[in-house]
Amino acid sequence: MTMNIIYSSDSYYVVEYPAQHGYELVDKRSARGTFFQGDVADRFVQSLQAAVAEDASVERVDEFLGSFDVLLNQPLVIH
Repeated sequence: MTMNIIYSSDSYYVVEYPAQHGYELVDKRSARGTFFQGDVADRFVQSLQAAVAEDASVERVDEFLGSFDVLLNQPLVIH
């Protein structure tokens, strides 16, 4: 399985899974995440790219990703 880390900060990371046409968003502080796939993944990454284009600072991108906190309902399991 191929995966590409497209964003990583002290608070969040975003991983792309090209073969699944999906993106995983994880809040490192709460150890919770979610997976976006298909059309939802497309809209997520377009919104992320727009946020980065507006202001690429870590603070701004983390603020944007924080708006998805309500969706982070899957516990992070390390295996």
